[in-house]
Amino acid sequence: MQMPDMPMEVPVDDPNADTEWNDILRKHGVIPEKPPSPTPMIQEALEQARELAYENRLEGKDLDELAELEDEEDEDFLESYRQKRFAELATTTAASIYNQVYHVQKPDYSRDVTEASQKAHVFVLLTSSQGTNTESRVLIEIWRELATRFGDVKFCQMRADLCIEGYPDKNTPTVLVYRDGDIKRQIVTLRDLGGVRTGVADLEKLLVDSGAVRLGDQRLQKKTHEADAITSKIRQGKTTGDDGDSDWD
Repeated sequence: MQMPDMPMEVPVDDPNADTEWNDILRKHGVIPEKPPSPTPMIQEALEQARELAYENRLEGKDLDELAELEDEEDEDFLESYRQKRFAELATTTAASIYNQVYHVQKPDYSRDVTEASQKAHVFVLLTSSQGTNTESRVLIEIWRELATRFGDVKFCQMRADLCIEGYPDKNTPTVLVYRDGDIKRQIVTLRDLGGVRTGVADLEKLLVDSGAVRLGDQRLQKKTHEADAITSKIRQGKTTGDDGDSDWD
C-alpha cells in the first residue's frame, strides 16, 4: 500500500490511541509503537507477590506457633518446616559461643575485636568516660540484652577515651561493627537510631542491616518489652546499681 502524500507535520491528537489512522502511521514509522499496557505486568507482579507470601507464610514462626497450625496446614509440609526450624536452632546454638558483653582492654583490642571478627560479627560499644551520659547508659543496657540473646555475635564494650586518646564524650556512645578484620559500619551517638528513645528493636534492625542476623531469625523481637522497660527507667533516672563501666573505675 502506498502512503498518500502527507504534510510535514502530521496531526495526531493522541499517538497512543487505537485508531485506524494511528495504525497506518505506526506501520510507516511516523509515530512510535504504542507502549504495552502495564496492567498485565502489574497483575502478574501481584500474583507473584501473593504466591510468595503464601509460600513464606510460616517464616518467622517459632515451634510453638507451628504447633498451633496443625489443624490448618498440610501435615507433611508442616513437619518439613519443623525440621527446618530444628536445624536452624541447632546451627544457632552451635555458633552461640559468646553470650555476654566483653569489656575490652586496649592492649587486647586487636585480638579480641579485629581478629575475632574473622570468625563472627563483632559489635563494639564505645561509652562516655564514666558511662554516665544518658545515651551511653541506654545502650549499655541494650548491649547486655542483645549479648545474651545473640550468642553468635560478639558484643564488646570499652570506654571511648581509653580506646582512642582524646575521644570527645560528645561523640559517645559510638558503635563500631567489625567483620573480616575491618570496620563495616560506624554510628556516632544515637542520633541516627532514635536518640534517647532508642530501643532494642532499633539495634535488632542494625544487626539485620549489618548481616549479623538473618531477617526472620526467631530470636528477633524477643523480650523487647522487658528491655525497653529497663531503658525507660534509665531515661527517667530510676535505675540503681552499677552502670556497666565498673571495670574502668
